[in-house]
Amino acid sequence: MGEPRDLILIIDGLNLFTRHFVANPAVSSTGEQVGGVVGFLYSMTGMIETYNPRKTIVVWESGGSARKRSIYSEYKKKRRPAKLNRFYNDELPDTVQNRNGQVSLIIELLNNSPVCQLYVPDCEADDVIGYICKYTYSDSKKLIISSDKDFYQLLDKNTIIFSPTWKKLVTSKEVREKFKIAPQNFCLAKSICGDPADNIGGVKGVGFKTLAKRFPSLGECEDIMIRDIIDYARDMVNSGSKVKAYLNIIESESVIIRNWKLILLDTANLSGTQIKKINDGIDMFEPVRDKIKTMRILIREGVQTFNVDRMFLACKNMEKM
Repeated sequence: MGEPRDLILIIDGLNLFTRHFVANPAVSSTGEQVGGVVGFLYSMTGMIETYNPRKTIVVWESGGSARKRSIYSEYKKKRRPAKLNRFYNDELPDTVQNRNGQVSLIIELLNNSPVCQLYVPDCEADDVIGYICKYTYSDSKKLIISSDKDFYQLLDKNTIIFSPTWKKLVTSKEVREKFKIAPQNFCLAKSICGDPADNIGGVKGVGFKTLAKRFPSLGECEDIMIRDIIDYARDMVNSGSKVKAYLNIIESESVIIRNWKLILLDTANLSGTQIKKINDGIDMFEPVRDKIKTMRILIREGVQTFNVDRMFLACKNMEKM
């Protein structure tokens, strides 16, 4: 990652929170579930301690992208809601209200820290993080904290990912080894294969394994375009190939183009107003280091299992945005 002090730490807020919300059994002194709060803060603190970033940015989901829904009305419609915490069963009220309350508490706590938070209405955190990586800090070293594979398309010499699911760093090398697809072609690969988690249908009978086998160029260090894939498939069919994947891809060109528009992380799904809000949120951010207020909030909420001193010590070297 180069010199640690050159690093920008970017956290996919809801992704990291949800992982702890469904697994961490911490309860407040008043009997409320607070595992999402405690787990998120400890995980964030650990990342800051380990990688010593000069800036940390938490990006929150805002309820979805109107632009993406206009491209495909079924986008994310069948997505399963986040599981509630599996530890409690019927012993403790475990509701969406509790989940939202925990997210609000994290936001309130971080407002008293040098951690920058971004919330951009009517777009997805993915698109905000994509913009930050490609434009705001294009020349800086960046570490994204998320288990979302959509971010694989952002991997390059300056950008890597820490996956809370894999519990390890994900680089271009790991993606090539696992999927046989180069990161710069990962968006195209997902556009062909689809993404069931977001209700994005792909080409029938074509998964990553088949795609890598039939289109080995996707694993090479060059940008492959949709037209390249269609032309290659057409050449193979015209030469007598009976492989169904080629014909299915040719017949699904419009689906692949639609999926590309949904999956690509760039400015296409951001309005000028949203881009301005991202830029202003970073440029105008004033870091706060109010440990006393943070402690008072935790006491108010009955959260007794988080080490505030550790968090503020970890954050002491972070500079102004």
